Order: sequence, then C-alpha cells, then structure tokens
Amino acid sequence: MKTRLLAADAPGAVEEAAAALAQGELVAFPTDTVYGLSAGQEHVRKLYGAKDRPQDKRIPVLLSDPANLDASAIVTPAARALARRFWPGPLTIVLVAPRRGTLAFRVPDHPLARRLIAASGGGLPVTSANRSGGPDARTAADVIAQLDGRIALVLDGGTTPGGVSSTVVDCTTDQVKILREGAIAKSDIEQLLAQVA
Repeated sequence: MKTRLLAADAPGAVEEAAAALAQGELVAFPTDTVYGLSAGQEHVRKLYGAKDRPQDKRIPVLLSDPANLDASAIVTPAARALARRFWPGPLTIVLVAPRRGTLAFRVPDHPLARRLIAASGGGLPVTSANRSGGPDARTAADVIAQLDGRIALVLDGGTTPGGVSSTVVDCTTDQVKILREGAIAKSDIEQLLAQVA
C-alpha cells in the first residue's frame, strides 16, 4: 500500500481524513509542534506497529476543545485552571481516565488539527508521525520518508512550527508534579497553581 498525500485545503479533505480514521486507517496531520499520527479511538494498537513503538509507551489524547476534557477524565481543580490558562497550546496534562488508567491530554494550537479531531468525535489518540527514534516530521514529505506504505494518508498542511516540546504536568493527585519542562516555563505553572491554592 502506498501512502496517499492529500492537500489540507482541498475541498472535503478534513472530512475524508476523519472518515479514514473512523475506519481505523492510519492518518498523519500537522499539529502546533510536529506532524501527528492517529488511527482513531478503537485502533490505537496500529500506531505501535506503524512506528515500531515500544508497547509500554502510552499514546496521548489530543482534544479539539478544552470543554471535552470533562468527558474524558477525572478533572482536578489544578488541571482545570491549567487548561483554562494554557489551552490551546503546548501543555500536556496527565489525569486519571475511568477504565483506562492514567492518560495524557492536550489541546493543540493548530486549527486544522482541532477541526480533524472535532470531526472525529472531539478526542483522538495521537503520537508523533515518525518511526520510533527517528527525526521529528515537520512536513508531509518528512512523514512519507519514514512511514510511506505503513500508513494510509497524510493530510498535507505545510511545515509545522516544530521547536520545543510541550510541558507535561501530572494532575492525577492534589500534589501537582511537573514531569517535563518544555515550552511553558515551570515558574509560569507554579505561579498559576499558587493562585489556585
């Protein structure tokens, strides 16, 4: 199978990509950092095979809107305050999801990504669209270079900003922990949390 390239601004492109995801096909699309890869909610296991990703690494969930978080996880007051201040944007919040354990959530600051996620029900498991250990894919050509024949479709939305990874914050308990400092400074997180407390 050869991977299809579809211009993001082509008529019906987002709907076509959403339909492919609904059928469990692997689709890559641009986000506010790098290209992401999803197979829809019911076919997460396919992502591991396409990327040669270790099975013990969880796949984060990207949401189309901060309001979708309540339907996906047990939201703590700290998580709610962080989402209100930093979403859409480079903040990943780890929470407890009923029946699924701990999961990481983020709302990307990219209108195309959010439109596709919204067309797919409001939340998608998304990982970076590269082979595990490979370079970040910032263009559709980068995705094809690593995943051609392994995925069904690339929604070509041009070059992504790339840059610094998201800051990851564990909000599973009242003791908030910064697991990775990224695009949002630790001091900004701590300042907001102090106001919430």
